[in-house]
Amino acid sequence: MPLLRAKRSLRATVFAALLLSGTALAPTASAATTPLYKNPYAPVSARVQDLMARMTLDDKIGQMTEAERQAATPAQSATARLGSILSGGGSTPTPNTPAGWADMIDAYQRAATSTGLGIPIVYGADTVHGHNNVYGATVFPHNIGLGAANDPRLVEKIGAVTADEAAATGVKWGFAPCLCVARDDRWGRTYESFGEIPRNAVANSVIIEGMQGRTLADRTSIMATAKHFIGDGGTTGGVDQGNTQISLDELRRIHLPPFRAAVDHGVGSVMISFNSWNGVKDHGNKFLITDLLKGELHFTGYVISDWDGINQIDGQPGFTAAEVSQAVNAGIDMVMVPYDYQKFIDTLRAEVQNGHVPMSRIDDANRRILTKKFQLGLFEHPYTDRSLQKDFGSAAHRAVARQAVRESQVLLKNSHGVLPLAKKNNKIFVAGKNANDMGNQAGGWTLTWQGQSGERVIPGTTILDGIRSGAGKGTEVTYDRAGDGIDASFKVAVAVVGETPYAEGQGDRPGGLGLDAEDVALIGKLKASGVPLVVVTVSGRPLDVSGVLPSIDGLVAAWLPGSEGAGVADVLYGDYNPTGKLSFTWPKSSSQEPINVGDGQQALFPYGYGLSYRRH
Repeated sequence: MPLLRAKRSLRATVFAALLLSGTALAPTASAATTPLYKNPYAPVSARVQDLMARMTLDDKIGQMTEAERQAATPAQSATARLGSILSGGGSTPTPNTPAGWADMIDAYQRAATSTGLGIPIVYGADTVHGHNNVYGATVFPHNIGLGAANDPRLVEKIGAVTADEAAATGVKWGFAPCLCVARDDRWGRTYESFGEIPRNAVANSVIIEGMQGRTLADRTSIMATAKHFIGDGGTTGGVDQGNTQISLDELRRIHLPPFRAAVDHGVGSVMISFNSWNGVKDHGNKFLITDLLKGELHFTGYVISDWDGINQIDGQPGFTAAEVSQAVNAGIDMVMVPYDYQKFIDTLRAEVQNGHVPMSRIDDANRRILTKKFQLGLFEHPYTDRSLQKDFGSAAHRAVARQAVRESQVLLKNSHGVLPLAKKNNKIFVAGKNANDMGNQAGGWTLTWQGQSGERVIPGTTILDGIRSGAGKGTEVTYDRAGDGIDASFKVAVAVVGETPYAEGQGDRPGGLGLDAEDVALIGKLKASGVPLVVVTVSGRPLDVSGVLPSIDGLVAAWLPGSEGAGVADVLYGDYNPTGKLSFTWPKSSSQEPINVGDGQQALFPYGYGLSYRRH
């Protein structure tokens, strides 16, 4: 027995040396049969172990690398043995259709599966409020609206619809949900938050169950990503990618619970946040990633960096060898290096060979990544299930979105019973830049990263469409964006105002959250007519409306409803009695920011506020 152990030890030493050098192993006699990792009936852990025993160092580093589709062709991806390809916001094939996506992703899979080991890629895309990069997708309300709806069962359905539409295009990995707890409304990603207290994100983290289904291998399932770990909603001043200067106790109390819930839901991946915690970038923080997430929360999936996130660890442009080793040693398993993937591969290889990154860390990362690929069924079914495309953007899917819009509306003011609007024998004047603009009501992360204004940017119904289609016999609806043409003959005016699209960075509002000059002028013009006035805000956060509130009769927060604006009209007409409640404290003025429930400040509308119509 001692001799046998010695021989085994020698073989293991030689084997490890070959792996470290990147040298492929010669096939053994038993390799003539089908490898165990290709046996779909074998346990996943056994398949992973068998595959890893056949992989070189370059194979393993490739699996840890994710590149943008614009930087790596299918052939280049296969040559570099990349583990993943992604589409950033607005990075789409031509044509931007489900079939166009499937053709593109299947080309990557054909190249990947034609290599020696045939390891498929996993394709990732932002599924922030539906499969929002693809034209014709069902676009749901952003998370701030879903938080106001407070209907986790509906949110789970939204996850399932999103997964169904993503899988129909070949995308099996969605970069959602965002589980941030936004504590300062000036932050440009506030609308990606379900609410200002952890309970909102914890309750709605069930969207993961909807996305991942009963099993990841289901044809309509995709892998979810809990993001961004951790503290991105708590930066000082609400600065995007800023510094979260709070104690460990507050980090645990406010920002950790949603991720604990995500792990309990079996989330497949977790994305690290750009922000720092007390001056240390999360991307290089081993305590947060390895000790807290993987250790304390027992997260067994894999950790992905954010877009070029490792570049920011030392505060200088680009990434260095020190940053690569710090990030990987901190616990990041797959690194999103959109354009510099070859430099990353070369750098990490050198860092392993010089001993700065232990082989055990590389193996741990690969074990996590490959486990998910096997669980997703990618080895058996790497190509797009195009039969799912028949339901892409379907009426049934849009009905789910319309219900989400209805439930997300928050009625904040209703003087003299101005709402609901009479459907019959009414004369309604509609105005405002957000009444008939699909791009504005969908917000950021819609076809492009920052989003874009435009009446028909995506298919769906605008709020004006909904008001017109919902009008009954004898009702006349007139629209003018600037409010020109209103007179005392109208029975009610509806001004749809608020924000235009933005996403992270560009959406930060350190100067305040007031209405713009166009909105203020419009409200003044409509009020001067003497017609009862309802204001609908389309926005990604509470706005400073104190100056106009006394002069208006009704106020509805519509948030960013997405493609089904008719759901807003359903509430305005009373076809659906408003049930939404604020998941964010609404400040009296921007000077109160940050304002959160329990901090002792008096709000314009408190957390949890929301009126309903009185029924007689």
